[in-house]
Amino acid sequence: MASRNKGLIGNIGHVKGSFALAFFCMFVLLFTFLSATDTLPEVPNAYRDVPALFGQQTQVAVDNAQPEEPVRIKISAVGVDVSVSNPNSTDLAVLDKVLLNGAARYPDSARLGEDGTVLLFGHSSSLPIVHNQNYKSFNGIQNLHNGSVISVFSGTTEYRYSVTGVRLANANEDVVELPTNGKFLTLVTCNNSIANKVGRYVVTAEFVEAYQISQ
Repeated sequence: MASRNKGLIGNIGHVKGSFALAFFCMFVLLFTFLSATDTLPEVPNAYRDVPALFGQQTQVAVDNAQPEEPVRIKISAVGVDVSVSNPNSTDLAVLDKVLLNGAARYPDSARLGEDGTVLLFGHSSSLPIVHNQNYKSFNGIQNLHNGSVISVFSGTTEYRYSVTGVRLANANEDVVELPTNGKFLTLVTCNNSIANKVGRYVVTAEFVEAYQISQ
């Protein structure tokens, strides 16, 4: 009796296996046919929207025709994330006061989205304790490398730049060049080390692309 039951169970298993194999083969043939004829059913919208539900948003590249003033700069590689002011005066007293609130765009330099060089400058400090953190606005920019990403924001758009050079210049002798034959970015900060009181770090970068900021 036991051997008979085993044989029956074996036959049932064989039938199930044959049915599963046949079903799989039919499914593959049907899928291949529908793909070849472009008649596969579309994925429901509810499934298409799943990435958005988890905050995965696609960046949309834009081409701004109107020049814009920068309001923020972010450099993830060195932890820089500060606001940017746009003073109208080149008076040193005015500029020094503005830098107490973060970085600043030099008034005579280009704006975001137009040909020329956007010149941003800010304080940096190696002191262990400072009461105003804006004295550390550009701390670490001397550690950037070619290809490092710098993001400068207007109120609606992120302008992304790629670093092309980092150098230590002499503030009393070297001239910071501002190319006009393209879209560029230059960052300048003082090197306040005791050994080089007149030094300044200059970071140059070229424009890559602009992206609309998600509202």
